[in-house]
Amino acid sequence: MTKSLHISVLTSLVLLFFVVSDYHDGNLARIMVLAIYAVGYNLLFGYTGLLSLGHALFFAAGMYGLALPIQHLGVSPIEAFAMGLASAATVSLVIGFLALRTTGAAFMIVTLMFAQAGFLALLYFGQWTRGDEGFVIQQADRIIAGIDFSQSTERYFAAFVLFAVAYLLIAWLISTPFGKCLIAIRENEERAQMLGYDVHRHKLLAMLVSGTLSGASGAAYAFLFGYAGATFASVQYSILPLLWVLLGGAGTTIGPLIGTAFAFYLIDISSHFTTAHLLVVGLAIVLLTLFAPQGLAGEIRNRLISWLP
Repeated sequence: MTKSLHISVLTSLVLLFFVVSDYHDGNLARIMVLAIYAVGYNLLFGYTGLLSLGHALFFAAGMYGLALPIQHLGVSPIEAFAMGLASAATVSLVIGFLALRTTGAAFMIVTLMFAQAGFLALLYFGQWTRGDEGFVIQQADRIIAGIDFSQSTERYFAAFVLFAVAYLLIAWLISTPFGKCLIAIRENEERAQMLGYDVHRHKLLAMLVSGTLSGASGAAYAFLFGYAGATFASVQYSILPLLWVLLGGAGTTIGPLIGTAFAFYLIDISSHFTTAHLLVVGLAIVLLTLFAPQGLAGEIRNRLISWLP
C-alpha cells in the first residue's frame, strides 16, 4: 500500500505537467524544488523531534556552493552541484556537532544564531555574493550535455527527478532500523538511550542527511531558476520549511509536498486580492492548529487512512 502511494504521487506529478498551464508548470517546478527542502527538514523535525531554526544556512550553503563556483570559477554545472552538496554536508556536520551539545529550546536558539551568522557573512562578503541583491546565473551556465535547464520542460522534469530521489530516499530511510531509531528518539529519547542506541550519533546523522537534502534544494533552486541571493539565508527561510511541514503533517512522507504546495498557492491566490497575504497565511495556520493540529496529511492518517506513512 505504501509503495503504491509513493508511485501514485510521483505519477500524478508527471501527469500534471501535461494537464495544467505553463504558469502552473512553473509553479509546480518551484514547489517540487522547495519540497525537497521541506523533506529534509521533516527528517529532523518530524521524525527525530529536533526543532531547528537554522536550516536556511544549509539551503544557502547548497545554493552558494553551486552558484559561486559557476559565477567566479567557471566550474561545470555537474561539478558545481556536487560542490553544493559537499558544502551543505560539511556545514550541517559541523553545525550538528556543535549544536547537538544542547537540547530543547537551547538547540533551537543555537541553530538560529549559526544561521544568522551565515546570513551576515554573505552580506559581509558582498563583493563575491552580491548580498541581498544577489546575482543571476546565465543561461549558458545552465546547460548540461546540450540540455538547457532554463527551459520550462527540462526544468520541470529536472525538479521532478530531484524531488523523486529525495522523496523515495526518506520513504526508504524511515523504514530502516536507523529510521525507526530516529522515531524512537522523537518519542522518548531517554528510553532509546537506555535500550543501548547511540542517540547522539543518530541525531548527528539525521542532521547530516537533513542538511544535505536542504542544500540539494538550494543548489537546485539556484541552477534551475538561475538566481542566488542572501535573502535565502535569512530567518524567513528557516521558518518556511517549519511552516510547510506543520501545514502538511510532520512525520509523514507526503506532508512536506502537501504543505509546500498549500502554502505556495495560498500566498499566490491571496496576493491577487490583498497585499496582506501573510495575514491570510497566518489565519490558515491558526485554523489548522485548532482543527487539524497534526497537519493535513496527519489528519487524513488519523481519520481516514491509518496506514498513511
